[in-house]
Amino acid sequence: MGGNAVEKIRLGRTGLMVTRSSFGALPIQRLDMEGAKKLLRAAYDAGINFFDTARAYTDSEEKIGEALSDVRKDIVISSKTMSKTAAGLDKDLETSLRYLKTDYIDIYQFHNPQFIPDEGHELYQAAKKAKEAGKIRFISVTNHALKRAKEMVPTGLFDTMQFPLSALSGEDELELSALCRQHDVGLIAMKGLCGGLITDPTASFALLRSYGNIVPIWGIQKLEELEQFIQLEKKPPVLDDVMREGIERDRRELGSSFCRGCGYCVPTCPAKITINVAARMSLFLKRTNPALMTTPEQRAGMDKVKDCIDCGICRTHCPYNLDTPVLLRREYAYYQQYLKENNIG
Repeated sequence: MGGNAVEKIRLGRTGLMVTRSSFGALPIQRLDMEGAKKLLRAAYDAGINFFDTARAYTDSEEKIGEALSDVRKDIVISSKTMSKTAAGLDKDLETSLRYLKTDYIDIYQFHNPQFIPDEGHELYQAAKKAKEAGKIRFISVTNHALKRAKEMVPTGLFDTMQFPLSALSGEDELELSALCRQHDVGLIAMKGLCGGLITDPTASFALLRSYGNIVPIWGIQKLEELEQFIQLEKKPPVLDDVMREGIERDRRELGSSFCRGCGYCVPTCPAKITINVAARMSLFLKRTNPALMTTPEQRAGMDKVKDCIDCGICRTHCPYNLDTPVLLRREYAYYQQYLKENNIG
C-alpha cells in the first residue's frame, strides 16, 4: 500500500475515496519509461491513490500500467476518449485497458466534447454497454467551457465533471463547486497551475481546498514537484487575507494570459486559426511531449496566426474576456523562438 500522508475525500456519488491531491498524468509524456515509473511509484508510495490520464496523452497510460498494475486494487484510474462514435469509443477503451494493464477503468470520461452526449447518442450508449460489461465503473465527462459544464452537471448522466480550476478562476467558474455538490457530482480540477503559468502552487492549493468538494489532479513531471504537493498536504495552507490579495493580483496580471481551451472562438475565426491550440502553445511545449507540437502540421497551423486580421470576433466569443489576438501573437513569437533554439523546421 501507499503511504498515508494524503487525506482522502468522497468523489461525489461515485463513493470513491480519492486523495485530495491527486496525480495528473499528462506531463509524464515528457519522461522516459524509467523516469515515469519512478515518479508514479513515488506518488503512490507517498499516499496518492488517484491517477488521471487519457487516450490522447500518447504513452501516459502505458507508463501508468507499467508502474502501478501490481497495486491496481489500491488505486483509482480515470481515462478519456475523444471519440465521437461508438466504434471509436470501443477501440479507445480496449486500447486503454491494454496499456493500463487492467480489466476496468474506474472513471471513463468523454474528453472535452463540444456537445452533450445524452442517452440518445451512440457515444453514451457505448459507454453504458461498457459499464454493464464491467469495463468501466462510472461514466463521466471533462470540459473547458463553463456554460457547457454547467449544463452537463444537472443532467444526471455524468458521475464526475473535470474542469479547469485554479487561483486564476473567477467566481463564476468556482460556482461549479456548489452546482456539483447540489447534484452530488464529483468535481475534478484540472490545470490547477494553468499549465505552468502559475509557478507557486500554494495559493491554488489553498483556494481549491477551501471549497471542500474539489479534487485537483496536479500535473506532475518531476520528483521535486511531487514533494512540494506532499509537503503542502502535510500542513495544508489556509486561505487568508494576504493570500486572497495575492490571488486577486494574479488574476489581474495573469488572467488575460490563460486560454482555457474551450474552443468557442474557433468556428468564428476567418483565418481558420485553431485558436484553442495556438493560444496555449507555450504551455503545451512546457508540459506535454514537445515533439507532438513541432510537427510540420503543427508548424503550418501556427503559421496561420500570421493571417490574423485582428477582426475581434474571437474576443466577442471568449467567455473569459481574453484579448485573443494579442495572446496569439505572443504565443506565435514564443513558438518561433522555440523552433529556432531547437533547430526545428
